[in-house]
Amino acid sequence: MPSDKRARQKSYRQAKLAAEAAARRRRQRRRQLTFLGIVAATIAVTVLIVSLTGDDEGQDVASGGTTTTAAGASAAGKPCVPLADPLPPGAPEVPVIVGPPPAQLVIDDLREGDGAVIESSNTLTVNYIGVSCSTGRIFDSSYARGQAATFPLSGVIPGWQIGLPGMKVGGQRLLGIPSDLAYGPAGSPPNIAPDEALWFVVDVVSAT
Repeated sequence: MPSDKRARQKSYRQAKLAAEAAARRRRQRRRQLTFLGIVAATIAVTVLIVSLTGDDEGQDVASGGTTTTAAGASAAGKPCVPLADPLPPGAPEVPVIVGPPPAQLVIDDLREGDGAVIESSNTLTVNYIGVSCSTGRIFDSSYARGQAATFPLSGVIPGWQIGLPGMKVGGQRLLGIPSDLAYGPAGSPPNIAPDEALWFVVDVVSAT
């Protein structure tokens, strides 16, 4: 009988030790899972922050050449600088008025036309070149495309709608357009920054 009792005691101790070992393994596994969960959550939060904020600082803007953030750096209040790009073949000089951006529409006839007087209801065919005030970069030009542009005057930016009527066909006009008569706070990505004033030289080929 004593021997049976000792055997039972030994068996009990072994079972107890096995149960304790199993409990330790479960606790260790829980700790590992908790640690892995924290690591995964940290990585997920980091990825989310990066995806929301991005890192577009210093990105070169195609054909405009200005540097903006993803949302676009405002050009409000930045002074106008001289033309910084070479002119496309056949394009006229753009006499940007260097200094504070125009607060009101600037209209200057560089060449008087001898054709019909332009009206706001006309459809025009023009050659033109556009320059950003704050960078001096050419953002658009019919000369670079080698083809005049045709459009109803009612369908373009307010600076043109206001600035071209009264001009004569065959004439050439300089327009200095404040941002609120151009593309305003939205700009026209990627070439025109928010709140950018614009300079144009417009040659009117025909009006119908």
